[in-house]
Amino acid sequence: MSIFWITTIGSGLVCFFLKYLGHSIPESWLNRPRVQRINTLLPIVLLSALVAVQTFASDAKLQIDQRVSGMLVAVIALALRAPFPVVVLGSAFTSAMVYNFL
Repeated sequence: MSIFWITTIGSGLVCFFLKYLGHSIPESWLNRPRVQRINTLLPIVLLSALVAVQTFASDAKLQIDQRVSGMLVAVIALALRAPFPVVVLGSAFTSAMVYNFL
């Protein structure tokens, strides 16, 4: 058995036990206001971090390129309350234009 399969099976077991532990937590713990606030904000924080890393990082270094212009257009469109397809298409078009002209 190769190290790849050992790692895959080990990761699967760890994920199974973490999920099992999550279902085993008493409901009284989950109904606490602090836990509910954390659960409300956690997806927002994780998605924001993912967007930041995908926009400003390339490999292991900081990189400023056409993705930043697309992000700026998306932020402006969201501030103006544009529909989601307009935000996505506007930022993609802007990134493509900056990439082609620079």
